[in-house]
This record gives sequence, C-alpha cells and structure tokens, in this order.
Amino acid sequence: MKITLVVVGKLKEKYLKEGISEYSKRLSRFCELQIVEVDDEQAPENLSEAQEVQVKRKEAERILKKVKDGSALIVLDLKGKKLDSEGFAEKLNSFFISGKSHLTFVIGGSLGLDDEIIQKADFRLCLSDMTFPHQLARLILLEQIFRGFKILNGETYHK
Repeated sequence: MKITLVVVGKLKEKYLKEGISEYSKRLSRFCELQIVEVDDEQAPENLSEAQEVQVKRKEAERILKKVKDGSALIVLDLKGKKLDSEGFAEKLNSFFISGKSHLTFVIGGSLGLDDEIIQKADFRLCLSDMTFPHQLARLILLEQIFRGFKILNGETYHK
C-alpha cells in the first residue's frame, strides 16, 4: 500500500512540520507514505482571470509530472464530495478492493487546481465547507488518512 501526497508549496511553519512528521510516523505501520512538494508559481496580487489560469496551469504541469501511472488520483477540491471519517475510510477501502495499491492525493496552491487535474481525478474530495490554508490541509488530510486506516483495521481512535 502506497500513498503519495503531491502538494504545491513548501512548509514553513514549525508546528505544521511537527504535526506532519507525527502523522507520517503513525502512518508508517499502514502504508508507505511519500510527500512530494512542487514549487508554487509566484503571482502578483490582484491577478486577472487569465493570469490566474496561467498560474494554475504552470502548477498543474509540475503536479502532473509527479503523478505515477496506475495510481488512483484523488484531488482536494472545494466542489468535491464531503465525507465523514467512516465514509472516507470506506472510500479508501474501495480503491484498495478495486486493485489500486497506490493512491495519490493532490493539494493545490492558494488559487486551487487547474481544470485538467480536476478532470483527471478518480475522486474529488472536499475536506470541509470551511477554508483552510493549503499547508494546514496537509496535516488535516494525513490525520484523516490515519483515522481511515484505524477504522478499516477495527482499531479504536478517539472520536
């Protein structure tokens, strides 16, 4: 079982690095985890719509180079499906049952994801109706993946 997170931008905050390190360690008993950071595209304030599309396109090119063939592609998308933790665990399990042993989660940059990546996705996941910084979304996603594995293995985990 392999899980890859392809994320736009580098982590700067120490508390996020520590949390991600902790959940990476916890996940190591369930899967091989890899976190791949791609550079975010520098963009001025007050972008035009065309400039925003161009920024997302450049980030998409970097992301797509890191997505391995045969991997199930799951993107974080505000218009994606919202699941509770049990539903998320069931979704993970459905990929595993269907023979997908490698899942790739993609977290875009501050402008979101390019339409090409969204269209290629096997599943679009919305973490919440609330807005989170994309760096914090990494930590939340890793915690939910860990929780999903605990649920699938019938292990207790705080509610």
